Amino acid sequence: MKRGKKYQEAAKAIDRAVLYDPEEAIGLVKKVAVAKFDETIEVHIRTGCDGRHADQQIRGAVVLPHGTGKQIRVLVFAKDAKLEEAQAAGAEFVGGEELIPKIQNDGWLDFDVVVATPDMMGVVGRLGRVLGPKGLMPNPKAGTVTMDVAKAITEIKAGKIEYRLDKTNIVHVPIGKASFSEEQLKENFQTLIEAIIKARPSALKGQYMRSITIAPTMGPGVKINPAKF
Repeated sequence: MKRGKKYQEAAKAIDRAVLYDPEEAIGLVKKVAVAKFDETIEVHIRTGCDGRHADQQIRGAVVLPHGTGKQIRVLVFAKDAKLEEAQAAGAEFVGGEELIPKIQNDGWLDFDVVVATPDMMGVVGRLGRVLGPKGLMPNPKAGTVTMDVAKAITEIKAGKIEYRLDKTNIVHVPIGKASFSEEQLKENFQTLIEAIIKARPSALKGQYMRSITIAPTMGPGVKINPAKF
């Protein structure tokens, strides 16, 4: 893959053979985020899990102390009083069955998180094929299937992020923007890692976190020593 000059210059600051401490890695990532926009800083954790087994799945959510720096648009499926509660809590979009054709047929996906009350999951389930592959399906483990829609919206807006294994058994999570201070990124990173450690499946044998890489949207990744955790 051909990389641009900026990427190649940035990559010189990183020693690929070294596993860095988190503090040092975060400092380096801020240095190599040289794009003209405020890059997202992401953490990629390769695990020893086998996601094909239900008892080795990892899925959950955690509120990052400093948020992700991104404005999150929330869609809530609810009815009656819960619709009003969702609107009052700041959800961008609220509705019920009438939203199904808009998403299914018109391809409307102008939202980042979907929250649903349990009594609406029969309706939302019809969108499984559309929302599932995009990681947008509400899930009780992530706190997005709940009667307490106000609390769910408040937490999402405050910086709650969802983590889950992808098909290659890697977890990809944003922990902030390049404009964040090193201290903010460090605290977000630490909060994420603690949540991932707690989520370790009891059925897993052997090494849990095999590699941890932190990278900006357009720049090279920096490897963090997983043995530190």
